[in-house]
Amino acid sequence: MSHSQTLAPDRAPARLPAPHAVDTDEARELSRQLFTRLRELTEGTADYSYVRNTLVELNLALVRYAVAQFRHRNEPTEDLLQVGIVGLIKAINRFDPDRNLEFSTFALPTVTGELRRFFRDTSWSVRVPRRLQELRLRMAKATDELSQKLEREPTDAEVAVALNVTEQEIAEGRTASNAYTAGTLEAPDDGTDSEGPQSRRFGYTDAALEGVENLESLKPLIAQLPERERTILALRFTGELTQAEIGARLGISQMHVSRLLSRVLAQLRDALLADQ
Repeated sequence: MSHSQTLAPDRAPARLPAPHAVDTDEARELSRQLFTRLRELTEGTADYSYVRNTLVELNLALVRYAVAQFRHRNEPTEDLLQVGIVGLIKAINRFDPDRNLEFSTFALPTVTGELRRFFRDTSWSVRVPRRLQELRLRMAKATDELSQKLEREPTDAEVAVALNVTEQEIAEGRTASNAYTAGTLEAPDDGTDSEGPQSRRFGYTDAALEGVENLESLKPLIAQLPERERTILALRFTGELTQAEIGARLGISQMHVSRLLSRVLAQLRDALLADQ
């Protein structure tokens, strides 16, 4: 990046290069400067919106990269891009530039998580009435909230009271859950055993991002964890269970699951950074 493109610390960026006109290294460096500037601005101002929108444009390749992992799903690519952008904006809002972490490494799980939630909330293996689909989502939310409040899995009667529905309706919602399928989100669409998505066709070559994508690097770290922590990780990220559902299986509270997950993920993150 030329000196003329360096951001002055006391003013909003002006005449920035068009996002499509910079390469990966330039985009990474410009993003660092923009994150520093964003922190100095007041949310809701024109300058704040301009800087954040520029960050979104600079990192759209990250969204395309994540969306490509779900190309086998029968959803319009444009819709998935919009969902991914929501995740990207959330990552931008939460990113701390003072951390020794590339933005792409931080943002990829958030963008991918937003896409997973989209499929989790919209994918059904058989025709289920819209009323029951909506009830299932309300039940999941109420179960999480009650688990945190009660520090145990709530009964169907307690969930029914919280939602102002009958226990029979809760039973119908449980049945509807059995019709739901999250699908194999990472499966290739050609029926082969090819090595993951063809997202590299987008030309996104961020080394830190590739490190996150390659879960093989986590295997030896996970293998060193206690059995309960390994089980929780598998249920949460492979089985895609909620914290309340994990707690019910293991006989512990949702709050305890949350604390264990936070601690384990912090350990894994620190170990990966130490290896780098």
